[in-house]
This record gives sequence, C-alpha cells and structure tokens, in this order.
Amino acid sequence: MSALPPQLLIKPFTRPVRGEVMPPGSKSITNRALLLAALCPQPVTLTEALFSEDSQLMIEALRALGLTVEAQAPRRLIRVSGQENAFKAERVALFVGLAGTAARFLTALCAAAPAGIYGIDGTARMRERPMGGVIAALRALGADIRCLAQEGYLPIEIHARGLRGGEVEIDAQESSQFLSALLLVAPLASAPITVRAVGGVRLPFVRLTVGMMAQFGQQHVTEPAPGTFHVPAPASYARPSGELAIEADASAASYLLALPVVAGGELVLAGLLTPAASLQGDIRFADALRAAGAQIGAHAHGLAARWEPGWVRRGITRQFTDYSDTFLTLAAIAPLLQGPTVITGIAHTRHQETDRVAGAAAELRRLGQHVIETEDSLEIHPRPLRTSVEIETYGDHRFAMSFAILGCHDLHGNGRPWLTIKHPACCGKTFPSFFDLLARLHAGSH
Repeated sequence: MSALPPQLLIKPFTRPVRGEVMPPGSKSITNRALLLAALCPQPVTLTEALFSEDSQLMIEALRALGLTVEAQAPRRLIRVSGQENAFKAERVALFVGLAGTAARFLTALCAAAPAGIYGIDGTARMRERPMGGVIAALRALGADIRCLAQEGYLPIEIHARGLRGGEVEIDAQESSQFLSALLLVAPLASAPITVRAVGGVRLPFVRLTVGMMAQFGQQHVTEPAPGTFHVPAPASYARPSGELAIEADASAASYLLALPVVAGGELVLAGLLTPAASLQGDIRFADALRAAGAQIGAHAHGLAARWEPGWVRRGITRQFTDYSDTFLTLAAIAPLLQGPTVITGIAHTRHQETDRVAGAAAELRRLGQHVIETEDSLEIHPRPLRTSVEIETYGDHRFAMSFAILGCHDLHGNGRPWLTIKHPACCGKTFPSFFDLLARLHAGSH
C-alpha cells in the first residue's frame, strides 16, 4: 500500500470504468478461520487471506497465546501451527485495537481455555464498544471474567477454567459477534450447549459462523428454532485437508460494485461468489444496487457490475439489518439517485467504529443533502452537491471508502476533483490497498 496523505483529493472518472479486480479476502471469514485453525490439532494454511489491521491484531493475539503463525502477505497465505503450545503461559496480555471481531472472539477463546489469566484491552473507542452480551453468556457457562473499569466493557481480565455445558441465553442485539463468539468455542465445553438469542440477532453472520464450524469438522450444530443453536460438546475441530481458501470480502466489494453506478462502465470482481454460493450475508448488497438500476450478474471469474449511459439511477428503500456493513456505500451514493433513499435497520451501527448513523447524516448534510435521521434509519433526499467538500472519516474505514466512490463522480463534467477524504489511511483496517486499486482503475479508464 502506498503511503497516504492526511487528506486525499479524489480524482473523478471522466470515462467509464473497465477492468477486473480482486477484492481482499473476507475479514469475517479470515478472523473466524484463524480462530478455528488455532483449535485444530494440526497445521492449517489459509489461502487468499485478508492482510489488514484487524487480521494482524488477531494474528498477534494468537502468537501471544503460544501459537506459531506464519504470514506471507504478498502471497496472501497464513499458516497456523504449534497448537500444542497454546495456553501454556500463566498470564497473557492481548491488545485488540479497534477490532470488535477480535475482542469478542478472543474473549470467548480465553474463557474456554483450561487455565491461565488473560487480559484483553483495546483503543479508547474499543473501550466504548459493548461487550456485555458475550461476557454475561460466558459467565453463565462458568467463566470468571472481571471487568476492570466499567461493567460490560474492556478492559477485562479472564481467569480461565474452561466452560461447562448447558442451556444459556445471550443478548446479541448490539452485535451478532457475541453469539458467533460463543458458538465458536462451544465445542470446547465439558457438555453440549444450547444457546438462545434473546431480543433479536442478525443471523447471516451467525450462520456464516456455523457454516465455517462445519468446514472444520463440526457438522452437527443445529438450529432448532431461529436464533437458537445446539452444539455437541466436547468435540474436536479438524481440517483434514490442512488448507482453506478464503472468499473475497463481500463488504469490501460493495464499494467496487457501486463504482460503475457512479462512473459508468463494467467492473469484474474476481473471486466474489454469487449470493447462492457465498457464506457472507453482505453479498445481498448486490440486490440493493440492482433495485437502484445496476446490472449485476455472474461472471466466469466472479461477479460483474455494469452501468450504461441513459440508465436511471433510482432511489430505493431498503432494510439493512442483516448486511449493515454495506449501508454506508448506498448512503454515500444516494445524492446521485433520483428520488429519496430510505435506509432502515441500522441502529446497532451507532456502536461500531463510530456512530455510523450520525456520521453518515453529518457528512451527507456537509454535501448539501437533506437528511432525516432517526435512531434506526436515514432518509436521504438528493440536493445539488456542494463542491470543495472535505469528508470527515471519524477513523472509520467504511466512511473513507464509501465517500471516495461518490468522489469518483465527474460532478463538473471536466474531471476536476471536488471531494477530499480526510485521514484515508483508516481504510487499512480492512482494505489497505483500496486507494491504490482505485487509482489503477482510474488510470485504466483513460
């Protein structure tokens, strides 16, 4: 990744985008695969893996826990071995940065360890992100987890003694990662576990977790009712082939799928699976773009997004609860759509890297748009776009990438830049090469 300046002026596309790109490996799948590989008895190699801040934090945590993790970024390979050396230290300190996935998954992993004392902490913002649901459920299964500052938040200290089985309820309204974390370690318990989500949960990511558990030998996890899961235990993980290919990231792909809507042309996203084949719920963002007027379909190498001159960009109404990591992509391009765009089901995103609902409303208003904000929704009414706008990213990768796609729109009709992204390097959290890739596509469109 090239070094990025504090402020990056986005170059509009003066010609339709053309080409083929490969999105990074899925963050959700990479981090789950790292944890599952750590629980296998033999080495596991991950191919097409994501290399980003989030995955690096998980790698460093596994190393601190005693595993050997060899990472080859240019080849997108990660090899996890030395599982027999894990959890041998009496005391381990783990730092999770702003990675919610790492924070929740490592909390469950350490709580399921047979012994040891594990401290987990993160950035100031991560200390504000909720952890209470997973902590309460693990405590109900016998875990000794101590919140060192505020109950339900980092930093925490875990005095590991394993988990017992039984029935447990979990409040996963704030994050489906709570339930996924518990499911991933449930086979390590001393007896079977039945866990029921109370108050609602976004199930696509949970079912991704169950699907990946099956890939690592746990094919008998059942869902007797929506949001209720039964996990046989004790049971061992295994990946007999010793290898797992990581899907392309559907969340990261949302920006690239939206680029032809903004710039015209056709872009092939290599390695991106169709909705029928993908484990990732975020692939449903393709349906939102289709509703807005884009043509998106299977390609020999992945998925292709297409937009032709004369097609009408339509404002749409969409419920984003189950694929909310992509809502900012739609919100950012909403000023180009005809008619209002209504995005609902996003209240939980107020507790992510930043308050994404409030942040989106603020940046769209900065661009001159009329925005109606509620706790759970945004209603965006297109207005003429202001020029010379600097977009605040709040340290949130999704703001940087979503609004950069809007900046690719040739607002003046002559290629003159009009939108600046502040602190673009925050995209390193999940897509370090994003702006390099965007620059290559821009160069290739001339």
